[in-house]
Amino acid sequence: MELEVFDLKGEKAGKIKVSDYVFGEAVNEAVVHQALLMQLANRRQGTADTQTRSDVSRSTKKQYAQKHTGRARRGGASSPLMKGGGVVFGPHPRSYRQDMPKKMRRLALRSVLSGKMRDGEIKILKKLELSEPKTKFMSEILDALGVDNTAIIGVALGNDYVTMASSNLTGVKTTAVAMLNVADLLSYKVLVLDVDAVRRIEDLWDKKEAKSKGKAA
Repeated sequence: MELEVFDLKGEKAGKIKVSDYVFGEAVNEAVVHQALLMQLANRRQGTADTQTRSDVSRSTKKQYAQKHTGRARRGGASSPLMKGGGVVFGPHPRSYRQDMPKKMRRLALRSVLSGKMRDGEIKILKKLELSEPKTKFMSEILDALGVDNTAIIGVALGNDYVTMASSNLTGVKTTAVAMLNVADLLSYKVLVLDVDAVRRIEDLWDKKEAKSKGKAA
């Protein structure tokens, strides 16, 4: 598969051949959905807690006589039916963590990348470099690429200038491509990469590349 490459002014600067295994995968919606749910569940802290009637520090004395008052039968003041009493079936600390096989996680990521590729939501730059960490420069680059929606910028390695220049832009996030995940890719409309970032993605998730490296080792 060949894709257009642009320069920082948004003009065509050639084409590159990319892995069909990574960017040409058939979208598996079920696996993508499962991966998204796993990520969202794993973000939950699970620290919510409520007091049951045994945890509430209130008098255990019977409030009034059982009979002959014409009122409901009341026990201690810690009853869940009383104001300030315990909570019935309330939340308690727990783990919401889910797990997913590595092959399925990678399939989900490749599915999202391939879906974005088919929808024209991946923009590839020849080289993403800034001489200064200025928001204006990054804004001009995104405008030149026609990015008018939320965007996630993937870099091959840590790039402080790119990160600082995009940090003040609303709806724009910068991350190393090794940290790309299903939730972020679905949350941002456009994925901006340079050629080095594309090659890094292929090194990480292309099955052929991984096999060849294993044999070489």
